[in-house]
Amino acid sequence: MGKYYYPEGGLPPQTHLTTERAIVTEAYTVIPKGVLTDIVTSNLPGFTNTRSWIIARPISGFATTFSQLIVEIGPGGGAPKAEFEAGVEGVVFVVKGTVNLTLGGEVHELGEGGYAYLAAGDPWGLENVSDDIVSFHWVRKAYERLEGYEAKSFVTSDAEVAPREMPDVDGVWKTTRFVDPDDLAHDMHVNIVTFQPGGVIPFPETHVMEHGLYVLSGKAMYLLNNDWVEVEAGDFMWLRAFCPQACYAGGPGEFRYLLYKDVNRQVKLT
Repeated sequence: MGKYYYPEGGLPPQTHLTTERAIVTEAYTVIPKGVLTDIVTSNLPGFTNTRSWIIARPISGFATTFSQLIVEIGPGGGAPKAEFEAGVEGVVFVVKGTVNLTLGGEVHELGEGGYAYLAAGDPWGLENVSDDIVSFHWVRKAYERLEGYEAKSFVTSDAEVAPREMPDVDGVWKTTRFVDPDDLAHDMHVNIVTFQPGGVIPFPETHVMEHGLYVLSGKAMYLLNNDWVEVEAGDFMWLRAFCPQACYAGGPGEFRYLLYKDVNRQVKLT
């Protein structure tokens, strides 16, 4: 396994205990890595030699603002047109292998840690020209336009963006922000949060943003509503708006997760 965890599928043997760590509540959900097997994948329209684990989608009692997929493309596979739904923006973050992204007539090679923001309405596609699989996260959201602002597509990587230290934490808690938090053109952020061993969120964050968290590396104890849950690389968490959250990062390595949240828009009441 490399810098970022990715599911490899397979199926447990018949001797495997069925007790797992999956949790579904009205306030949060935990999808542990062990349940991402071969038999829970889905094909995707327009893609060839591809399978996906859909780990979040808008349904009653679950995600309301976004969907998130872990997509695996085999050699020679991909899609000349990946997004078919009008008005949907996306983020692609590569956790394994290399994929070619075609965007605006240009081809961008995204390696591990590669990140692309795909603005609503911009056609884009993916092709795996390597001899190995490529695995990536694809976060999708219906873009909420704001008069006078328009989010633009861009390509970058985890390595190109310096993480920003949170105030008064002596470097144990940092966030890699791929867009300016004050840029109102963006109605979602997909960031990477990094804790050093022993780092904590020292209070129960309780806020309006919905969250999807995929653990890229390390382990931690995570507070979800009233429950402390142990999580590790490969686990996914969904938190509804106003679900209290905090964490203690364990060791020996960094605890890192890919974080989705909806931001910068007024609450719709009608």
